[in-house]
Amino acid sequence: MIAHIVDPMTSAIRSVWVVVLVLGACAPTTLAGTDLGLTDAPDFTLTDGVSGHAVTLSAQRGRVVALTFLYTSCPDVCPLTATRFRSAQTELQGDAGRVTFIAVSVDPDRDTPQAVQAFSAAHGLASSWFFLVGGRGQLSPVWAAYGIGVQAGSATVTHNDAVYLIDARGRERVLLHSEDLAKDLTGDLRALLKG
Repeated sequence: MIAHIVDPMTSAIRSVWVVVLVLGACAPTTLAGTDLGLTDAPDFTLTDGVSGHAVTLSAQRGRVVALTFLYTSCPDVCPLTATRFRSAQTELQGDAGRVTFIAVSVDPDRDTPQAVQAFSAAHGLASSWFFLVGGRGQLSPVWAAYGIGVQAGSATVTHNDAVYLIDARGRERVLLHSEDLAKDLTGDLRALLKG
């Protein structure tokens, strides 16, 4: 019979690695951007300008959500944000279907279903994408709930360039801005998809 000898040093090292792995698995996800403290995202229901169907934020539970505020005739930040959303969908590959990208209109007078459909098509946004529209009375409470200031001019609309990332449990996790999207959006979405 051969005796099995356990080296106490090897056993101690294994124990340390087990502790490190367990603690690493329990560590909070580190995200770029402004930490929003795990508060529940304010719920809303609006109409998708592409499909015409009602979309409720809380119905997206189980999926990570990237929520922003855009308008179709925007000359600068809105097309950039849409392009970054499309890039993130491409970079996420097979995981892209686990993320919902939502834009809420900040221009109820000009963001018609036709304008939203053309904007979405121009930016290659179709799957897991909603561009929500409505009248000012429907949109204003959503803007207020997310701290979006909107000033409409004759041709342009001034508004915050906020992108809220919401986890699969419906909690606000991080706030990004347009200048952060190229370097942080996909990484943050991947981190949220992990857990």
